Amino acid sequence: MAKSNEILRLPAELLYKNEIDALIKNETNPVPAGWQMSPKSVLTYIMGGKSGNVTITPKYMGDRKIVEICIATLVTDRALLLIGEPGTAKSWLSEHLTAAINGNSSRVIQGTAGTTEEQIRYSWNYAMLLAKGPSFESLVKSPVYNAMETGTIARIEEISRCASEVQDALISILSEKRISVPELSEEVAAKKGFSVIATANTRDKGVNEMSSALKRRFNIVVLPAPSDMETEIDIVKTRVAQMADNFHLNAKLPDDSAVERVVTVFRELREGKTLDGQIKLKSTSGVLSSAEAISLLVNSMALAGSFGDGTVGDSELASALQGAIVKDESKDKAVWTEYLENVMRKRGKSYAGLYSECKERNQ
Repeated sequence: MAKSNEILRLPAELLYKNEIDALIKNETNPVPAGWQMSPKSVLTYIMGGKSGNVTITPKYMGDRKIVEICIATLVTDRALLLIGEPGTAKSWLSEHLTAAINGNSSRVIQGTAGTTEEQIRYSWNYAMLLAKGPSFESLVKSPVYNAMETGTIARIEEISRCASEVQDALISILSEKRISVPELSEEVAAKKGFSVIATANTRDKGVNEMSSALKRRFNIVVLPAPSDMETEIDIVKTRVAQMADNFHLNAKLPDDSAVERVVTVFRELREGKTLDGQIKLKSTSGVLSSAEAISLLVNSMALAGSFGDGTVGDSELASALQGAIVKDESKDKAVWTEYLENVMRKRGKSYAGLYSECKERNQ
């Protein structure tokens, strides 16, 4: 088994184990059945604070009321659906909620066009099935099945990417809180604490629109994009620092000026206008979310650490910006060229070096 320091991405419950242990140890409020800490402690874990002498780092930088609604939903028998544009921390919040409540965020189903009903309910080990016939030994339990048995939370990512018959398999599970196994003439009932957190992307809403019957089984919470520049910069800086520490990139963290310029470019192209509202802009085919900005800056650090002097400069930022923005050569290149000439070039000395590097790479 791999050691924790050899794993590329640790789950939240291991990455923040000290914080979770401190919250459990110092718990003074009632803990719901199946939970390892109270709703108030879960809120502290997500939003940040103190537990004894341990500082709890904020995991979600957004509206506190939204997180309170999410936690309150999971206290009841309602499932939770987080929706929003790409990069609004749906999966991130889902993982951390589950880590705090259950200490196990690994019961995940990744929704795709190839996801089957068996992945929601159960399947069979066919070698054992042929050898011994139907039995609980030959049953392969899905993450939802395991969560029901243990009274914990299952996560379903990108539920709208699943086919309608796969989504429909959830309706009876969320309504009856049990899974029927007709081959064994058995029925598995959910223990207290069982719930489902699903995420859906508003950009992919039309892939497989959720039925009204399924939507009624969820409490729907919309996660907005960061409302202001300062909040988005704080989110980006925090996550870049966390990821850089995990990857050991041999580079200094980008300075405030670099982060601000990247976030400015992304916000303006995303919103179709400059920050002062004076110039209207065309948008790119990509989303240019906060998550993309974080990836861009981490990639810039990797370039600087591997091939530069360890300091993120205009050259590294320009290389990463070109790859992040120009995803569709026929459309995005023209949009990026227009932005460089009409906006960035006119911003003076602070953008001069970045403009020159970006223009060279966009030839």
